[in-house]
Amino acid sequence: MKPLTVAAALQLALADAQVVAPANPEQNAQPNAQPRLAFSPPHYPSPWMDPQADGWEAAYAKAKEFVSQLTLPEKVNLTTGIGWMGGNCVGNTGSVPRLGLHSLCLQDGPLGLRFSDYNSAFPVGVTAAASWSKHLWNARGKAMGQEARGKGVDVLLGPVSGPIGRAPEGGRNAEGFGSDPYLQGQGLARTSEGIEQAGVIACAKHYVANEQEHFRQSGEAKGYGVNIDEALSSNVDDKTMHEVYAWPFVDAVKAGVGSIMCSYNQINNSYGCQNSRLLNGILKGEMGFQGFVMSDWQAQHSGIASAVAGLDMTMPGDTVFNSGKSFWGGNLTLGAINGTLPVWRLDDMAMRIMAAYFKAGKTIENQIETNFNSWTRDSYGHSDAAAKENWQRINKQVDVRADHANHIRESAAKGTVILKNTGSLPLQRPKFLAVIGEDAGPNPKGPNGCPDRGCDDGTLAMIWGSGTSNFPYLVTPDSALQRQAVQDGTRYENVLSNYAWEQTQALVSQPNATAVVFANAASGEGYITVDGNIGDRKNLTLWKNGDDLIKNVSAINPNTIVVIHSVGPVILTDWYNNPNITAIVWAGQPGQESGNSLTDILYGKSSPGRSPFTWGPSRESYGTDVLYEANNGNGAPQSDFTEGVFIDYRHFDKVAPGKAGQPGAPLYEFGFGLSWSTFKYSNLRIEKHNVAGYQPAVGDTEQAPTFGEFSRNMDDHSFPAGIRYVNQWIYPWLNSTSSGLEASADPEYGQTAEEFLPQGATDGKPQHRLPASGACGGNRQLWDIMYTVTCQITNTGKRMTDEIPQVYVSLGGENEPVRVLRGFERIERIEPGKTVTFRADLTRRDLSNWDVVAQNWVITKYPKKVWVGSSSRNLPLQAELV
Repeated sequence: MKPLTVAAALQLALADAQVVAPANPEQNAQPNAQPRLAFSPPHYPSPWMDPQADGWEAAYAKAKEFVSQLTLPEKVNLTTGIGWMGGNCVGNTGSVPRLGLHSLCLQDGPLGLRFSDYNSAFPVGVTAAASWSKHLWNARGKAMGQEARGKGVDVLLGPVSGPIGRAPEGGRNAEGFGSDPYLQGQGLARTSEGIEQAGVIACAKHYVANEQEHFRQSGEAKGYGVNIDEALSSNVDDKTMHEVYAWPFVDAVKAGVGSIMCSYNQINNSYGCQNSRLLNGILKGEMGFQGFVMSDWQAQHSGIASAVAGLDMTMPGDTVFNSGKSFWGGNLTLGAINGTLPVWRLDDMAMRIMAAYFKAGKTIENQIETNFNSWTRDSYGHSDAAAKENWQRINKQVDVRADHANHIRESAAKGTVILKNTGSLPLQRPKFLAVIGEDAGPNPKGPNGCPDRGCDDGTLAMIWGSGTSNFPYLVTPDSALQRQAVQDGTRYENVLSNYAWEQTQALVSQPNATAVVFANAASGEGYITVDGNIGDRKNLTLWKNGDDLIKNVSAINPNTIVVIHSVGPVILTDWYNNPNITAIVWAGQPGQESGNSLTDILYGKSSPGRSPFTWGPSRESYGTDVLYEANNGNGAPQSDFTEGVFIDYRHFDKVAPGKAGQPGAPLYEFGFGLSWSTFKYSNLRIEKHNVAGYQPAVGDTEQAPTFGEFSRNMDDHSFPAGIRYVNQWIYPWLNSTSSGLEASADPEYGQTAEEFLPQGATDGKPQHRLPASGACGGNRQLWDIMYTVTCQITNTGKRMTDEIPQVYVSLGGENEPVRVLRGFERIERIEPGKTVTFRADLTRRDLSNWDVVAQNWVITKYPKKVWVGSSSRNLPLQAELV
């Protein structure tokens, strides 16, 4: 390990302080920067854990007992990764052998285990979201958590709610739960709960306003030819931050999520992993988050400054992959010794990590050894791949899949959306089925033939990048449909190419042919470029000539069914209204059971879902886009979120409230999806509850606690003589104790610790509570139920199926959305003629806006209204909230 010098550490701390704590907005702007919407005012000190926080009491007590026994280097070891590829997992903390704690294993990701084997490949987040099923989200999280635990993973790096889908072209939108903060929040919370119920710490990411892949890291941008020195800045006003981008994380915090990952990008020109306003103020202060904040991999840009700004764990530990240098490690130890880092802050970091560990049901006695290695599938190899050290059995081929394929099939089927159906679905023993398109078939290189799924060959069942998993198998649509055809006695032929038009024409023009045409559109993480798409999509068309394929087939076949596998919306305008196209099905990215889940929908064996985003008529109709060109010289590209809260359906409701087909109106709105039956909504009732008036939190916190004592003699923390130094490994000890430099009076800068750190950063005295704070999830009264909405839903059709009622609320006032989602439920298996009761509770939070002056949630004086129906634009029931 090569720790930074004290002088260098102080310089980094000072540089960060100038960014995080400007005297005014202009001083925070970089040279030649574009005008910004807002800035990030400083918020110090970093809030410490609350031993009485709901659901954390027992975990806090266990953490206190454990942390109180730790030495200074052992505490530092918990906070610092050992370095890229230094262990079996994508991230590994240091261990505490003296007390029996092994290195914590942190592993991707949002749809299952990355870099593993004998694991499942689950549907991507947005496909799961399209089921609108809270119990399926919980089951998905629990199954992923069980697989992670069985492999010896301690922290599963998911679920995702950043990006939220501000721009439909965003490369990683599909990792999250759709383009609405309420829907995202429910998905994030239920999935996190499931993961932690399985005994693994969930990590909600990427916090926050991480809405595109272009320019997310300066080094990555230089790799594709853009010379910038700083990562992109997402510039977001305070109201929008609270009501859109931070909203889902509140739900995760209330659900007890153990960790949150800060993002690569800057927010209002301060990096996400050292932005004290976001980490200290909003996340730990207002939301009452009790777990730990970890950096994304190489998203840390400073040492002590990031610690006092609220970062608790650095991943993977090194400043640059395989450099052997760290902002923390020995530098954190040095900072504690010389007073740069408050002891209480280091203790709080260790407490947060261990409390999350114990809260997830983990124990020191029942740790599961990591039984796989991320860097090879060989059984034997180096457990430290970076240094090529420790040859041993590293992959034990432990099969953790259990019966999860059944869940995956159900979840993907119920997350499939029928956008159009003039009567061709469900299929009933068709005489002749002609399947067309590469997307129906296999990748010739195999389902895992492209590293991190970085290609678009064969059927699209997964996003590309770190949020991927190795397929244990992949059931293609072609194989599943052919199996069904054989069972039914149906004639079955295929052309698994988008370009073999002569053969396709000859097939689909034959009598009795039901043509099923497949096409797709992919995206993923920015370190991979596919066909010129640098993570983010460069357009919203179908890939590989998909649109022309659909138009050509439907021009000659009167019964054409279109199946789309995509990461989000594509433009359907040129062909969706063609009468020869009798059905359009969006199947998302369904995971390993792709073909089976699709067959379940096409043949009516399962009930479909609803769209978690809007299908606009053109790319321009969304009103937002990815920033593709750097706009600030060599400085941080500036992405101004000038649309505020008006994204996706909120934008369309504002600018194009007319019906489909009218200028700018959606082709298919948010929440839309056809069913196997028809439903009547009736008898809307609003019950008002008598709740006390909202009171801002008052009073002070306790003083920052410290746990255990340590020597401030540098010699006591030098590199131990009995331990062999391993190349590139990040250690908590000091390499040298002879510098004599002290942080309290650095000779190079002549500043005291109080001068170079932002004001209040080291203050461990009791702090005033923020008005919006008070519990996990914020002020307890935000969760008071103010109204209960009920209605009757009757199946007026001839088939048993599911229905997904949705509740929308108008908050009133100028510059507010027409309506926002505030409730939903998937009611399953409603029989013909049967009437069921739908119930939704509206909390104070659901009816509140963020007041940027009061820095609190308020219910405005404007009239409020509630709507209930089957989509954001099909809302037959409405009433005033009085």
